[in-house]
Amino acid sequence: MPAERRSARGRSAVGRFPSVTFGFGEDTEAEKEEPKENNVKKGNACKEWLRKVCPCCCPKHDDGIDTEVTLVDGPGKEDGGNGEKPVPGDKELDVLLKVKSIDLLKSKSGANRTEHHTHLYQSDNLIIRRGQSFEMWITLSRPFNPSSDELHLDLKTGPLAVVAKGTHVIIPLVAKLEGDRWEAAVVKQEDKKIKLLVNSPATAVIGRYQLTVETNNQNGSASSTHDPANDIYILFNPWCQDDIVYMDSEDERQEYILNDTGRIYYGTKDQIGARTWNYGQFSDRILAACLFVMEKSGTSPSGWGDPVNVVRIISAMVNSPDDQGVLEGNWSGDYSNGTSPTVWSGSVEILEEYHKKNGTPVKYGQCWVFAGVVTTVLRCLGIPTRTVTNFSSAHDTDVSLTTDVYLDENLEPIENLNVDSIWNFHVWNDCWMARKDLPPGHGGWQAVDATPQETSQGTYCCGPASLAAVRYGQVYLKRDTAFVFAEVNSDKIYWQKNADGTFTQIYSEKKIVGISISTKAVGSNERSDITHLYKHPEGSNEERIAVETACSFGSKAKAYSSPTAQDVSLEVTLDGEGPKMGKDAELMITLKNSSSQQRSVSLHSQVSVMYYTGVHKATVRTDTTDIEVLPNEGEWSISFWMTFFHQQDHKAYLTNLEMLSALSGAHTLYPYIFPVNLHCICPIKPKKG
Repeated sequence: MPAERRSARGRSAVGRFPSVTFGFGEDTEAEKEEPKENNVKKGNACKEWLRKVCPCCCPKHDDGIDTEVTLVDGPGKEDGGNGEKPVPGDKELDVLLKVKSIDLLKSKSGANRTEHHTHLYQSDNLIIRRGQSFEMWITLSRPFNPSSDELHLDLKTGPLAVVAKGTHVIIPLVAKLEGDRWEAAVVKQEDKKIKLLVNSPATAVIGRYQLTVETNNQNGSASSTHDPANDIYILFNPWCQDDIVYMDSEDERQEYILNDTGRIYYGTKDQIGARTWNYGQFSDRILAACLFVMEKSGTSPSGWGDPVNVVRIISAMVNSPDDQGVLEGNWSGDYSNGTSPTVWSGSVEILEEYHKKNGTPVKYGQCWVFAGVVTTVLRCLGIPTRTVTNFSSAHDTDVSLTTDVYLDENLEPIENLNVDSIWNFHVWNDCWMARKDLPPGHGGWQAVDATPQETSQGTYCCGPASLAAVRYGQVYLKRDTAFVFAEVNSDKIYWQKNADGTFTQIYSEKKIVGISISTKAVGSNERSDITHLYKHPEGSNEERIAVETACSFGSKAKAYSSPTAQDVSLEVTLDGEGPKMGKDAELMITLKNSSSQQRSVSLHSQVSVMYYTGVHKATVRTDTTDIEVLPNEGEWSISFWMTFFHQQDHKAYLTNLEMLSALSGAHTLYPYIFPVNLHCICPIKPKKG
C-alpha cells in the first residue's frame, strides 16, 4: 500500500499553489512512470519545446483514452510561481486530470443491461432505457479531488448536436441525484477510479449517443476523444411511469416489447388463417438498422423523444413511394424482380438488406409484411406494439367516411367512380402511448398503418390514431383518425345517378365493414378479438351515434343530415373547488331545449378511470336515461356523485365522463356526442418502476 502524500496547505489548497507542496512517504510506481505521448502529432515543434521546458505540464503519457489538453497560463508557470522548481514527489497533485479509460459496465448479464431490460439485444454496446439510472467507471490519471477538480460527461446524437434541442447533453456531477433530469454522482472512489451513477430524464431523445468525458481544474482542461465502442444507445422505457410509453402490465410488456416472435392473421372473416412471424428485434445489427431507418427519414433527432413523432416517421419509412423507405409494395402478382411477399417469414432479413444496401428499398411487400417490419422496429426502439388484422377492411379514398358504390340509371356500376374498396383483410399495427396532444382519455392503443394507401400531409403514412377516438367517431382528432375509422366502421352506401347528373342514396349496408379485428393474445398463440376496442357493438345506439358523428365531418355530411334543428344543448358543471382525493364530487348535467317543441332525449353516460397520462384503465359504470325536455328554454338536470381515490402503484387517476345523447323530434332521430372530461391528479408519487 503506497504511503499517502499530503499537501502542507491541506486539500482545500490543492491546485491553487502547485509549486509549494511537500511529499510524505515513498513515490508509488505509477508516479515514477512517465506516461507516453498521447494525442500529440509528430513534428509539433512548439509542443516538443514545451515538453522539454516543463515536462510536468506537458508530459508524454500512455493513457488508455486519448486526451485533448488545454493548459492554463499564469505567472511563474515554468518555475512553479515563486522561482522554485516543482517538487517531483508532489506531481500527482498539480498536473492535469486526464481520463485513462471508461468502463460502461455493458455486459449483457450485468446490472445495467438486466435492470434496463436490454439484456436480450445481441450487441456489445451499452443499451439503456430513458428515465432510469445506470452506472459506469472512469479511470483517471490521478485520484479525483472534488474540491479542486471538475468533471462532466458530454453526450451528442445526430449530425448537428445542439444543447437547446436536447441532442447535446452536458451531464454535471452533483452531490445528490434528484431524478428526472440529466445528472451524475460519484458513488464510489478507488484510488484513481471513480464510479458514477448517471440519471436520464424520461423525455430524453432516443438514439445513439457519442460519449466523451471532460475534466477541468486550475491547471487547465482535458477531454477524452470519442471511442465508438463507448457509444450509448438510449431507448423508450415502458417500465418507467414517467415515460409516455409506460405500460403497467408486466405480462403485456413481456408480450409487446420482449417477445420476438408472433402470429399474423389473414384470410376472410369466415376462414381466418395465421402465420408465424419472426420479429427478431434483438438480433445482431437490428438496432443499428432501425436507427438507420430513422436517420434516412431526414427528420431532426430533436423530435425523437416523442413517440408520436417516431411512430409516424416509421409509418412513412417502412414503405417506399416517396422516401426510399424499407419496402417496395407490389400487388401485381409479378414478383420476378424481387421476393414474393408470401415468402417472407420475418423482418430481420428485410431490415439487414435495407441497411446493407445503404437504403435501397427491398422488393417486395404487402400489408402483413409492412406491419411485421413496423412491429420489429417499434419494439426494438422500446414502444409497445402489436400486429393487428382487420377483416372486411374498407379503403375510403375521398374522406367521406363511407364506402361508396355508384350506379347509373340502369343500376349498372360506374367504374370510373367506384374507387372505394373493401379488402378481405388488411394488416396494420397498434402501439401504446399516452397522447398529451389530445384531450384526456385518448391515450393507450394507437393505430399505425405503414401500407401506402393514401397520403397524410403529403406523405404515405397513417397514424397514430387513438382507438378511443375511432370508437366514438371523433374523426376530427389527429392523426388520420378519419381514415382508420372508415377502415373499421364505415357504412357501404349505394348511389344512383339521376337524369340531371346528381346522385341519390338508394341503399346502405351497415354491418359489413370491420369484422373480427384480431391480434395475438398476450402470453399465448391464441387469437384475441379486439373489435370492441375499435367500435361499439354493431347496430347498437352507441355505434350508430359514432358512425353518424364521424360522417358529419366527412365530405358527404348530408348523407346523414337530419331536418331536426340542433336546439338542445348540454352543459356539465362541477360544484365547489373541484374534485379532491378521498372526497365525493357532485357533477351536474343540464339539458336545455331552446325550441318551441318538446324534445325526447336518450342520455348515455359512462364513467371511466384513467391514468394521469390520459390512458384509459377501466370503465366504472355506464348508464342510459330517457328524458323529456320541455320547450322554450325548458331545463332538465341530474346529479352524479363520485369518490376520487388513490391506489398504490398508480401515480394518478383521471375520471372521464363521456356523454352520448340522441335527441329525437316528432319523426326523426338526430345524434349528438358530448365528450366531457373531469380529472383529478393525485399528488402521491410512488417509487419508479
